Amino acid sequence: MGVCTGLDAAYEWSAANAAGEDPIDSPEMQRRVWDRVIDNAERYNQPGVFTAFIGYEWTSGPGSNNLHRNVIFRDNADRTRQVVPFSAFDSDDPEDLWRYLADYEVRTGGRALAIPHNGNLSNGMMSMLETFDGEPFDAEYATARAGYEPLLEVTQSKGTGEAHPLLSPDDAFADFEIMDASNLIGTVPKTPEMLKTEYAREALKLGMAEEVRLGVNPFKFGMVGSTDNHNAIPSTREENWFGKIYYVEPSDHRKDGIFIESAVDPRFSIYDRDLGASGLAAVWATENTREAIWDAMKRREVYATSGTRLRVRVFAGWDFAESEVQLPDFAAEGYARGVPMGGDLRPGPEGASPRFMVRALRDPEGANLDRVQIIKGWVDGNGDLQERIYEVACADREIVDNACAGDVGSTVDIATATYTNDIGRGVLSGWWEDPDFDPSLRASYYVRVIQIPSPRWTAYDAPYFGVKMPEGTAITVRDRAFTSPIWYTP
Repeated sequence: MGVCTGLDAAYEWSAANAAGEDPIDSPEMQRRVWDRVIDNAERYNQPGVFTAFIGYEWTSGPGSNNLHRNVIFRDNADRTRQVVPFSAFDSDDPEDLWRYLADYEVRTGGRALAIPHNGNLSNGMMSMLETFDGEPFDAEYATARAGYEPLLEVTQSKGTGEAHPLLSPDDAFADFEIMDASNLIGTVPKTPEMLKTEYAREALKLGMAEEVRLGVNPFKFGMVGSTDNHNAIPSTREENWFGKIYYVEPSDHRKDGIFIESAVDPRFSIYDRDLGASGLAAVWATENTREAIWDAMKRREVYATSGTRLRVRVFAGWDFAESEVQLPDFAAEGYARGVPMGGDLRPGPEGASPRFMVRALRDPEGANLDRVQIIKGWVDGNGDLQERIYEVACADREIVDNACAGDVGSTVDIATATYTNDIGRGVLSGWWEDPDFDPSLRASYYVRVIQIPSPRWTAYDAPYFGVKMPEGTAITVRDRAFTSPIWYTP
C-alpha cells in the first residue's frame, strides 16, 4: 500500500493552520520566498509567447474543510513587491482575504482576484449561505465576493465539483469523477445536506436567489479547471498522467496506493485511483499577455475542461438566426449582437426568447464529441430553485424532446487501453431558443460538451504495469468542458 510518509507532517500543519499558528513564523523568510516567486514569474513571462502570472495559493482549511483560493495578480514586480502574501496563518476567513486584496489595490493601484477551488472537499463551506462567523449575508459581503472571486474551479485531480447525482437526479452525466466521502483529509464524513453548498450548479442557483433578497449575486462566477498538481509535471493526458504529487506518479502500486489516509475511517481516505487527470482553464483573451488574460478571467470569458483541450464558444442574443452558427465570422456576430460566456444578457424585445449559438471543436489529439448541452438554472415565481438540461447538438442522431435519441456507444477496448474515433464528431454546433423562457424570472445558462468514451488513466496503467485494477475502479472516462454561464436578469 503506497502511503505518503509526510502525511503526519501534513496533519500537524493542518492543525497549526486551523489554530492560526505558523510553525515557521519568519517574516524574513516569507519576503525572500515571495521575492523568489516574483523573480521566477518575471524571468519566464514573455508577452505574446508565454504568460507567467505572479500569484500564490491561500490555503484556508478550517476543521480540514477545504477553502483554498488561488490569488492571481494582474501586475508586474513593481507592484507585487510592495506586499507579501496574506496567508491562512493571518486568517482563514475569506472576507479577510478580500480585505487584503482591496488594500493591495488601493496601495499599489494594481488588480488581483482569487479563485476558490475544490468546493467538493469543503463539507458544505465553500458556498454556504452565511459568513465565516455564521452571520447572514448582506449586500456588502455579496459585492465583495462577486468582485474578488469572479471564477470558481469546478474540476481538478481531487474530483469534479460541477454537479452531483443527489442534487441533479435527472442528469445522466452528473456522476463524473465524484469525490464526496469526506473533507480534505478525511476527518468528518460528508452528509447529504452539505452537498448543495459545495457544487457549482447549485451555487449558481443559490446566487440568483440571494440576488432576489439582496440585490447582489454573491455567486456570479465563471468556471475553470486546474491540475492542482504538486510535482511540476502538470499533464492532463490520460495516457501520460503523472499524478498529483510525487508518490502518485506512475508505478505498479498506484492501483491501490493511498493519496490521503484518513485518521478516522479508511472509508474516508482518498486513494490514488480516485484521482482524475484533470483539469484545464481555457481563456478567450485578446492576446497572450498577463493583462489580457487576467482581464478575460475577470469578465469570466473562460471555460473549464476535465483535461481535454477541446474548444467551445457560446453567444446569447435576441435575434440570432439558426443559419448564423455556421458563418465563418460567427464569433464576430456573437460579440456584435449578443454576449459571450460570462456575460449578462439584458432584457430583450417584448415576446422574444434568448437565442444561443454554440460551436465546439474536439481536442486534435483526443476523442470525438458526443453532445452539446445547455444547462439552465432559474428561480421560479415561488422562489424555488429549478434546473433543466437541453441537448442542442448530438453526434449522428436526432434530438427528440430536447434530448439525444439514444447513446453514442463506445469503441474502448479495455484490454489494450485503446479506442477509435469511428463514432462521434470532430465538430458540433447548435442553435437553440429557450422554449420555456419567462422574462420575469432570473436565469443562468451554461454549456456542457461531452466527449465519447475513452480509456481513463487507470486503463492505461493496467496493461503497462501488468496489474489488475481493484473492483469498482473507473476504467473509462467521458471528458468534458463546462463554460461560464450567461445570466439573464429581469
